[in-house]
Amino acid sequence: MTMQSFILLAVFLAVLLALAYPLGIVLTRIGDGSAIPGLGWIAKVEKLLYRAAGIAPDEGMSWKSYAIALLLFNGLGTLAVYALQRVQAWLPLNPHSMANIGADSAFNTAVSFVSNTNWQGYSGEQAMSYLTQMLVLTGQNFFSAATGMAVAYALIRGFASRSAQSIGNFWVDVTRSTLYVLLPLSLVFAVFLMGQGVIQNFSAYKDVSLIDAVTYTQPKVGADGQPLKDAKGVAVTETLTATTQNIAMGPVASQEAIKMLGTNGGGFFNANSAHPFENPTPLSNFAQMISIFLIPAGLCFAFGRMVGDRRQGWAVLAAMTLLFVVTTSVVLVAEQQAHPALLAMNVDQHASALQSGGNMEGKETRFGVSGSALFAAVTTAASCGAVNSMHDSFMPIGGMMPMLLIQFGEVIFGGVGSGLYGMLVFAIMAVFISGLMIGRTPEYLGKKIQAYEMKMTSIAILVTPTLVLAGTAIAVMVGAGKAGILNPGAHGFSEVLYAFSSAANNNGSAFAGLSANTPFYNVALAVAMWFGRFAMIVPILAIAGSLAAKKRLEANAGTMPTHGPMFVGLLIGVVALVGVLNYVPALALGPVVEQLQVFAK
Repeated sequence: MTMQSFILLAVFLAVLLALAYPLGIVLTRIGDGSAIPGLGWIAKVEKLLYRAAGIAPDEGMSWKSYAIALLLFNGLGTLAVYALQRVQAWLPLNPHSMANIGADSAFNTAVSFVSNTNWQGYSGEQAMSYLTQMLVLTGQNFFSAATGMAVAYALIRGFASRSAQSIGNFWVDVTRSTLYVLLPLSLVFAVFLMGQGVIQNFSAYKDVSLIDAVTYTQPKVGADGQPLKDAKGVAVTETLTATTQNIAMGPVASQEAIKMLGTNGGGFFNANSAHPFENPTPLSNFAQMISIFLIPAGLCFAFGRMVGDRRQGWAVLAAMTLLFVVTTSVVLVAEQQAHPALLAMNVDQHASALQSGGNMEGKETRFGVSGSALFAAVTTAASCGAVNSMHDSFMPIGGMMPMLLIQFGEVIFGGVGSGLYGMLVFAIMAVFISGLMIGRTPEYLGKKIQAYEMKMTSIAILVTPTLVLAGTAIAVMVGAGKAGILNPGAHGFSEVLYAFSSAANNNGSAFAGLSANTPFYNVALAVAMWFGRFAMIVPILAIAGSLAAKKRLEANAGTMPTHGPMFVGLLIGVVALVGVLNYVPALALGPVVEQLQVFAK
């Protein structure tokens, strides 16, 4: 790893820690229902919302009621996102007369944004009206993030409660998370992004004159829109010269802020955070990386405070950080290598010169190798689909690590809420394994871990690998799945494996190179996204309800400490072994084989 990469990673972690610690105090107050200093005026808005919706904020819910409310809320959100896409052509704030979205694509997008995945099989600036982008896509960026925070709070209460039947109130958790955290932070961050050059307007797209005209050749089409052919059956082409370019406009900063803070990732533009109107400067790039990890890291501190032992939060954060540093170092080292094929091309001295500083293919020069590789690790360690470079163009091992970070279960910081509750599930597994090793009933934070919790834990851990591996296997066997693979061999397999890993783990980033906007992939990936999100949430809420009903036991001489280096190491080992071993054969068929092929030439 170069000194530049080391310093960037060190500064990133230092700034993250400095910002996440005080945020953890605020997040604790949100979770326990306390007033937030300086935001008393929002409390009045909060009360008005409860009164308008007929919600009794002091009324707790059982885990089943909590789960039903959560599924109902997200189910209605899915219908709303789907419906608006299907009628956007006839609604206002559509200055470019964007057509209605097709049924399968609208279904995929609706599930994607509701599940906090934000997988995009379309080009935002060419498909979605301003109204669709703002009302349902940006709206769901808030609601899906708030849902994840609500589940995290419910599970924390399960550990902190003493023989309680309630794990909180879903409507209160979603409302408080949105009003006190997501909205204020998004407002501040959007203003910062506009100061960096991110656009925020309702203007029509602009035609601008090119500095240098561009001449290109394209197939000539007839009146029926079909390519013309000459007498020999060869396609007829025409040479054109472009002197202007159409530049997309729109309300970008407002969507960009919550897409990062909520670990959503859906970009306004098809190029996502590689687009200069979404991510214009190295400073905005650094700030966006910080924003992705900010709330997940803050929730670790809130966890420690809410269970009454701050060391527990530090232990979870330490496990996340160590795993992140190791995996990120691999990405940074891999991308600082030159591609052997380009270095061998002595005739192309310019290509060799570019590659001598690392693999710059698919990366923006304003971010460089370090800024791009770190961003790739951050966005895939978290449940965020934002990308500022094309992972498809990374070195094979460099591309494998973002895929592996997703396959860990998005628990290395992870998504807003989902990272913490996912890591706590692994912590339950870790104490269970340690209990078997020493012959004691496993306990975590004073709660006995018994058969019911382990059944639910097993479901939560195994649901995503099942979706990933089954979906990938089907896609590479059926004709509709193989038709979307544009690259042959191991690389094409990696593209499919990455797609289903991203969908089932609710990440949303794409490896690129896969034509996924087809009925087959739209439906298959939507199924993976929905069950990857909610088939994991329901068992976790069941765990929360079971733990909340149990008495909290006092620590004694035989209690295994869960805040020291030994437990951190055990937790890391469980995440690495249980979370990743499922994928080793598939990874061997994809990026591992490709790495051997690249360096064998």
